[in-house]
Amino acid sequence: MNIAMIFAGGSGVRMGAGVPKQFLEINGKPVVIHTLELFQYHSMIDKIYVSVLADYIDYMKVLIEEYHITKVEAVVPGGETAQDSIYNVLLKASQENPADSIVLLHDGVRPYVSSDVIADNIHSVEEYGSAITSTPGYETVVLSKDGVHVEQVPLRKQTYTAQAPQSFRLGDILEAHNQIRVTPGRYDNMVDSCTIMTALGKPVHLVMGNRGNIKVTTPEDVYIFRGLLQYKENEQAFGFGLTNRIQSKMDHYRRKRNYQQSPDQY
Repeated sequence: MNIAMIFAGGSGVRMGAGVPKQFLEINGKPVVIHTLELFQYHSMIDKIYVSVLADYIDYMKVLIEEYHITKVEAVVPGGETAQDSIYNVLLKASQENPADSIVLLHDGVRPYVSSDVIADNIHSVEEYGSAITSTPGYETVVLSKDGVHVEQVPLRKQTYTAQAPQSFRLGDILEAHNQIRVTPGRYDNMVDSCTIMTALGKPVHLVMGNRGNIKVTTPEDVYIFRGLLQYKENEQAFGFGLTNRIQSKMDHYRRKRNYQQSPDQY
């Protein structure tokens, strides 16, 4: 079982908009729907769980129905922090799915992860037990504790930027959260699942991401995403990429039909 977990609980403070950034419409469609469709139409994804602010749960359900996101199993309320929101979804999924299910933890405002990266995450968990989507560092990274003086400059060839999805076996990542939640600091400085796993001394495996896998957080990101959508539309206008999307849709409906006919095999 391959499960996408989409976290869309942000308040949009940095965006400065009147609604949370995940609900901003870009090219006539909310950002979170752009994201959900990547997993809805991926042939290897079986289910989707979504976490949003409690006040937006009903609206999220309306959008899911409007855009026919049929793989969504549940919409759960977010928590006090991003990691609390993830924990809420993990708990919900653990009640309904086997512990060895593969879960792909993904930001609701990362609407441009490629189909290949999603597949590579799943294959990496199957082989190594984890997958941290990353891209190589293209700029010099400097370390500074006081924000004034440069204390260390790592070799650029050894630096990567961690993105999403970050993927694991359901039981493994849930147990990691349970361990972190009983520590004095709980989620202090735990910015993502990669941080949690490495803080516990657990090995994690890199998966190369695509360069367009941005997190739509600032007004500038909106313009970048619009440009990426235009790039995709230009590709499809000339036939590039469209065949894979059609094939992915057909594979999904074929898997769904087979499941309905022989559920014991899944």
